Formats: sequence, C-alpha cells, structure tokens
Amino acid sequence: MKKYDYLVVGSGLYGAIFAHEAKAKGKSVLVVDKRPHIAGNVYTEKQEGINVHMYGAHIFHTNDKKVWNYITQFAKFNRFTNSPVANYKGELYSMPFNMYTFNKMWGVVTPEEAATKIEEQKKEIIREPQNLEEQAVSLVGRDIYEKLVKGYTEKQWGRDCKELPAFIIKRLPVRLTFDNNYFNALYQGIPIGGYTKMVENLLDGIEVRLNTDYLEHKAELDILADKVVYTGPIDAYFGFKLGTLEYRSVRFENETLDIPNFQGNAAVNYTDRETPWTRIIEHKWFEFGKDEDGNDLPKTIISREYSSEWKAGDEPYYPVNDEKNGALYAKYKELADKESNVIFGGRLGEYKYYDMDTTIASVLELCSIEL
Repeated sequence: MKKYDYLVVGSGLYGAIFAHEAKAKGKSVLVVDKRPHIAGNVYTEKQEGINVHMYGAHIFHTNDKKVWNYITQFAKFNRFTNSPVANYKGELYSMPFNMYTFNKMWGVVTPEEAATKIEEQKKEIIREPQNLEEQAVSLVGRDIYEKLVKGYTEKQWGRDCKELPAFIIKRLPVRLTFDNNYFNALYQGIPIGGYTKMVENLLDGIEVRLNTDYLEHKAELDILADKVVYTGPIDAYFGFKLGTLEYRSVRFENETLDIPNFQGNAAVNYTDRETPWTRIIEHKWFEFGKDEDGNDLPKTIISREYSSEWKAGDEPYYPVNDEKNGALYAKYKELADKESNVIFGGRLGEYKYYDMDTTIASVLELCSIEL
C-alpha cells in the first residue's frame, strides 16, 4: 500500500517548493534529505547573531514578477544590493565593470573616453572568439581581462582561460555609468531571518526525514510513494554506469573575528592567480551589519572560498557544461526519460546551472503540468 503520493528527494528550493505545492493540492508528501538540515545549498545558520550562508553567498535577484510574488509569500526580503569589490594585489576595483572601474584602471573620466579605450583594446580579437580568453578580451579589452577576469576565472574553473569555452563569460556586465548594482535586477534582496527560515515556511506541515540517503535506501523508500521527485545528481541515480559528470566544488574556511568590520562589504573577489581563495564573504553585510532588532553586531564572520575540482564525497556545486559533459548528460537524460515514476529536477537532477529565480520558475512550471 503506497503511503504517499510523492517522495521528494532533497529539501533545497526545488524540492521544498514542489512539496509545498503538492501539499496545497491535497497530495501527501514525504521529503527526505541526506544532510542533517533542510534548505540544501541555501541553508543559513545563525552564529553570533549573524545569518551565515553555510554553502556560499546566495543573493536573490530576479526580473520575473511572478517568481518574486511567489517567493515573498514565505519570507520578507531586505533591500540588499549586490555591489562586490575586486581586489587585485591590493588594488580595489568596482564590480560590475563600470565608470569607477575604468577611472581606476585608466584614469578616464567620461563614458566616451572609457568606451574609446575599451574599443581600442577589443580590436585585438579579429575573429569569432574561440575560447574564454578571447571572448573576455573581445568584451572588455586586455587590461580588464588580465587584472579582473583571468586569475579569478582560472581559480574558479581550475583550467586555463584558453581551455574554457567562450560562452561562460557572457554573464559579465559592463556599464558606462557609475552604477554599482551588480545584478541590475528589478527585485533583489536577502530573506530577513535567513534562507533556512524561508524554507521552513515552505515545508510547514510536511513530513521531512533528515540524515536519510535516498540512494542507500532506494528500494524501501520507493515503495512508500507513487512518484519520486529527485533533485540529486542524475549520474548518481543511475550508479554512474555511463561515467561521472564533472562538477566544480567549493570549500569554505569560516572564521569568527572579534572586530565589528573586516572588509566593509559583503563580497570581495580576489582576482589575482596567486591568492588561493576566490573571494571572501563577510556575512553580516547581507543584513547591513545589524541583528533582527536593528542593533549593531560586535563581531563578524568571514568565509574564504576555495574553488576545487569535484571528487566523490565533495558537494557538487557547478556543472561543467562543456561539450564532453553535455554529451554524457544527454545519455543520462535518455535513461531518465524511461523512468516513468521519477521526475528529475534542479541543478543536479538536470545538470544545469540554475540561479535561485530560474530554479523557482522551473519547479513552478513542473507543478503546473504535474499537479
């Protein structure tokens, strides 16, 4: 006798939203997660009065009104705007690349001077860009590429920029204004009280079993439900029988400091190749350095982020969406399509780079078809 309509594997955004919507439609749902906590990679933990982003910075941003209206039912968001700073060997630059960046880089003062300088440097690439380096130089010129793109990107991907596909760098905003808003999205912010609280609200009234590895207990869990929504790695589901998909992983080194302010900004990217970490996050600035009652916090918590090649036992973060992995994923997708009672979703289930807003849009689309 099936006890549940749906077994949802993973309590991250994708799984939690599906479970919430299924319950709202009168379906019975069981959520399992192998971690000791809910919320997947958006999990936040309160330490010293600070909501620490335990799996790296998550800054919500979207231009999709439907997604914004949906997620703000479960949390009130603050007005945090992402304005990272780049540190190149002690020189500080504005990110995104804007007039502050160009002034610091070349001493230019007007948008016209900046545009002329960039155009001059872009001419170096005379063919269709064949790799990330050529793509970046064709977008921002050699100087910005060398100081602000090259080292950071090579640390992030663990590969030389000449070996990386050109399309990765299309996400770089370049502005001839003094606007420091990195995402430039209509809606942006951080849930007040942290992401974990938001996911708790999504999962309200739903049975959740933590410390439960679905793949280790697959047979006994599958018989409990009519259908499975699986948000884990697609290759792991099939026992890696066609080979292993590649990911980049991230390691965090957290430190609590007995000072009120370490770097004066939520995110500082270290763009030279020699500094081993990619960036330092100072979590308190996501909530303007104050606790929920508006008091200044006396201590601060920082996280140094180190990018690494994924290996078994690590947390997979970013799919390596190159040709080789794309071809392997397509084969796994064929197998997945034959699993009539299993839905594969999310960043790992679909081997796809999703931002939070696209994750939400994707699962709401699934709900509209499935429920």
